[in-house]
Amino acid sequence: MSGRRLSQFAVPVGVVLIIIMMVVPLPTMLIDLLIALNITGALLIVLVSMYVRRPLDFSAFPSLLLIMTLFRLALNISATRLVLLDGFAGKVIDAFGHFVVGGQLVIGLVIFIILVVIQFLVITKGAERVAEVGARFTLDAMPGKQMAIDADLNAGLIDEIEARKRRSEVAAEADFYGAMDGASKFVKGDAIAAIVITLINLIGGFIIGMVQKGLTPMEAVQKYSLLSVGDGLVSQIPALLLSVATGLIVTRSATDGDMGTNVAQQLGQHRNALRIAGGAALVLCLIPGLPKLPFLLVGGAALFAAQKMPTTTADKAEQEQADAPAPLDATESLLSEMRVDPLELALAPDLVDLVDGAGGDLLDRVRSLRRKVALDLGIVMPPVRTRDDLDLPLSTYAIRISGVDVAQGQAPPGTVLAIGENLEFLPGRAGVEPVFGLPGKWVPAELRHQADLSGATVVDRASVVITHLAEVVRANSSRLLGREDVRALTDIVKQTNPVVVEELTPALLSLGQVQKVLQGLLDEDVPIRDLVRIFEALSLTAKASTDHDTLLEAARAALGPAIAARYATDGALTAITLDPRLEQSLLESLRPTDSGLQLLIDTGRAEAMAEELNHLAETAEQRGANPVVVCSPQLRLALRRLLQMAIPRMPVLSYAEIARCALRIETIGVVNGVYSIAA
Repeated sequence: MSGRRLSQFAVPVGVVLIIIMMVVPLPTMLIDLLIALNITGALLIVLVSMYVRRPLDFSAFPSLLLIMTLFRLALNISATRLVLLDGFAGKVIDAFGHFVVGGQLVIGLVIFIILVVIQFLVITKGAERVAEVGARFTLDAMPGKQMAIDADLNAGLIDEIEARKRRSEVAAEADFYGAMDGASKFVKGDAIAAIVITLINLIGGFIIGMVQKGLTPMEAVQKYSLLSVGDGLVSQIPALLLSVATGLIVTRSATDGDMGTNVAQQLGQHRNALRIAGGAALVLCLIPGLPKLPFLLVGGAALFAAQKMPTTTADKAEQEQADAPAPLDATESLLSEMRVDPLELALAPDLVDLVDGAGGDLLDRVRSLRRKVALDLGIVMPPVRTRDDLDLPLSTYAIRISGVDVAQGQAPPGTVLAIGENLEFLPGRAGVEPVFGLPGKWVPAELRHQADLSGATVVDRASVVITHLAEVVRANSSRLLGREDVRALTDIVKQTNPVVVEELTPALLSLGQVQKVLQGLLDEDVPIRDLVRIFEALSLTAKASTDHDTLLEAARAALGPAIAARYATDGALTAITLDPRLEQSLLESLRPTDSGLQLLIDTGRAEAMAEELNHLAETAEQRGANPVVVCSPQLRLALRRLLQMAIPRMPVLSYAEIARCALRIETIGVVNGVYSIAA
């Protein structure tokens, strides 16, 4: 039988054997073996509780605790049967009753009571309270965690697989702490049962010894009561170990190492504290009447350990700060301060907790956002410089590109954003979701459960900021694509397709011209990941013309299927077309300008066209479609420039771009220009 199949039957068979132990007498040798197994198993559980990195890594603990408690109670029953029947329950219990407590009943009872008090009033009581609070807060925080996962998924910081994994972890954590809340009652009940069983054994053994065996009271106490105390001590030691394991599990937080490693690392970061403790121990030697040797040994050991500790990063920073000379107005320092960062996130002083090391995860989300932008748009998002700004109002953050504010928002400390209706009963102040402009309210974080019950979508502050930053980066991606970025992208393509790069630049186009084309694609939300196809199209077109508009349209035609697929829904592309007479009229109004081809038409006609397009787009969006305007290639770019101010989110595609796509084209309307002329 394989190890996997053996493990599947081990626990069920073990539970059945435990039940049998309660009704079938066992030989003393087997009792000794099972007691040793009980103590060793409890010690193993304590050690595993110390080595796990997070409570969920030992998710079987609540069930295991119940099985071990049942096993220990079965041992109590078996040992009690042997003690009362034969006056002997094995060498282990006999040793605890005579050798461990010196054969003194009073000493044994005192030790037993002390162990019960430690387990019941100290460890079990504390573990029960921690488990209860942990279960309550975990369940209360579960909806908020789910919303945070959904917010990260919608912001593109994680994919669907990672979101599903996080949701399962949140559910498992809630189930675990709920189970631990109930499992702590097993430990409490076990402590009470140990007291009752020992009292029953003491009274029963005393009566059996005097009534059935004809022993004197002292002989009955010597023979039966000491064995009962020994049985109680044998049971209390593993029970105490399991209580300690319960406390360790419910008080552990998720870390990168086991308990021993974390304790050593965290204590080792405070060398001065150890020095002060050692010095205080040596000072206690001066008190008259106190023994000198113990305090000398402990104080000396503490000072020696502090001296041998490795120098930590904090110690080095403190020493460097003390030894550093006064800063000078050096040229390098001034140039560094003058430098304008491409992308900057400025925080009001009360928002610094979003990025500090005490729980703020905004910087980790920014790193995830950089990866998401690279995979979606094909550009490497510049590092985000995060700093505090005293000029910003409290609870405000600002997103800057090249030192210029492009967006601002609010994220009041200690709150979450509840988006929805019927939030009047919740305290807080009104707020707005920065990306879609949805109305909401910033409510205290401890009321997020109530906000979720009211049907609102609850988003934490970091998710609000990172979603806003993602939208700003996407909307300004062309501004963030610098010349060096184009050089880096070109070098990457050259590693796999050297001929494509060598043919294009610098032979036909400069890096600046390539950058301008890529920026034009990003301006219309077209990813530039497929650089090989873009460069090939530019190489063919640049041999005939280096006009920017011509190059841009050639690149778009090469990416046509990918562009059309971005707006497709269920394999269908929802299109709005132009009436042929209107399209011919617009073609005749095309004029070249310094900024490219433009449509020179009167303002009234342009506004009427935009209004008609907007109406058709709203109708399509109500059906769940993403409409696009389709026109001739010669007209596409100029029409896009005309509509950019009125309908910035309206994509304009050409017939050449959708000609080779494998999508079903569904036309929902035709702009015929009749309304425009009448207007």
